[in-house]
Amino acid sequence: MNHLSLTHLIISLLAGILLIVLLTAKFRIHAFFALFIACLVVGLSVQMPVAQILNAMKDGFGHIMSSLALVIVLGTTLGVLLEHSGSTKVMANFILAKTGEKKAAMAMSITGFVVGLPIFCDSGYIVLSGLAKSLAKRSRTSMAVIATALATGLYSVHCLIPPHPGMSAAAANLKLDFGRLILTGIIIAIPAAIIGLLWANYAGKKFATDVIAEETPVTDQTQLPSVIRSFLPVIAPILLIAVKSFLPVAATGNQSWFYELLTITGEPVIALAIGILLALGNIKGKESFTQVLQEAAEKAGGILVIIGAGGAFGAVLAATNPAAHFAGIEASGKLGILIPFLITFILKTAQGSSTVAIITASSLIQPLLPALGMDSETGRLLAVLSMGAGSMMISHANDAYFWVIAKFSGLGMNTMLKVYSVATLLMGLTTLLMVYLASFIL
Repeated sequence: MNHLSLTHLIISLLAGILLIVLLTAKFRIHAFFALFIACLVVGLSVQMPVAQILNAMKDGFGHIMSSLALVIVLGTTLGVLLEHSGSTKVMANFILAKTGEKKAAMAMSITGFVVGLPIFCDSGYIVLSGLAKSLAKRSRTSMAVIATALATGLYSVHCLIPPHPGMSAAAANLKLDFGRLILTGIIIAIPAAIIGLLWANYAGKKFATDVIAEETPVTDQTQLPSVIRSFLPVIAPILLIAVKSFLPVAATGNQSWFYELLTITGEPVIALAIGILLALGNIKGKESFTQVLQEAAEKAGGILVIIGAGGAFGAVLAATNPAAHFAGIEASGKLGILIPFLITFILKTAQGSSTVAIITASSLIQPLLPALGMDSETGRLLAVLSMGAGSMMISHANDAYFWVIAKFSGLGMNTMLKVYSVATLLMGLTTLLMVYLASFIL
């Protein structure tokens, strides 16, 4: 397939996206089947054999399931428990009492930014989605505004700062100091989060078809949990995952029992299970408990098939090997920061994963650094941040995070594309501008 032109690949990608939008938005076909059909159409349009298309779909579906399935099931369970116990209502009331209703979206954006520093954006969104729904309901704000504010807050740091795997790998590939990247990355991520919030407030109100999010009825209205008991099931998993992400790598056999304990409890699956145990204490009655678990399992199943199909779509696009089009690139020193950005942007848009896009781009950019005039400590820092900017855009139907947001917030395809996907485009361009300005200062 390497003989196919980049234009051919881009047209095939656009055709696949348009097909998904048409099938889901106009004909109301379930997203799983729309993605399944799009996989076949895109695969055939780039002349992939049917067997290869199916293998890529299976691999993509399986990869997403292996990395996200348990987190989604447990995260969904935690969310349902928090809703039924009234914990999300208590948390939303507490936040609104501190910020005021007009600043609800800003509160979610800041929460996402802080939580996203150590935690994957999809895990963070799943943990906080119940709070986002309740906050939208209590503040009478469109779910599109609140969901996008939270999602972009998480996304801004996910694409720019270690310990997230894409930036960690890029820093290692380009032999860059992690500490300097973290500090600079946080500063660069702030304008990205702000532009995401501003677009969420503008576009969420303009394009959203929903008015107010639905709130799950509380199992027992008479006894709402305290503020501490409400927040604890959410804060505990976040802190456990955060602690683990910043633990130093110990030599094999030299770990203390406490180090081992922090490592185990910091695994997202274990951390969420601990959150569930804490949330169970807020549910009254055995019948309510079994009913909530049943609802959580059924809800998670519907989410999993869509996210798995999104992974399959991304894998089919990745199998077209868009990176091959950059293998023999002729770089000009005048382009500098723009080359790493463009390569990562095209890879991200084509195959869906920000992590894969950054890792692939960094391996392509590393030998080009002298030609780009970036073969210095500062030059490598700017190159990695430029790749981070490219990896933000554009998040759409082949990105698992896109479907996590859509399914956990209840937003339709049209709203997601107009509000969230455009937000990621604006965030990427804003970050590129910040990196360009930083090149005059650093």
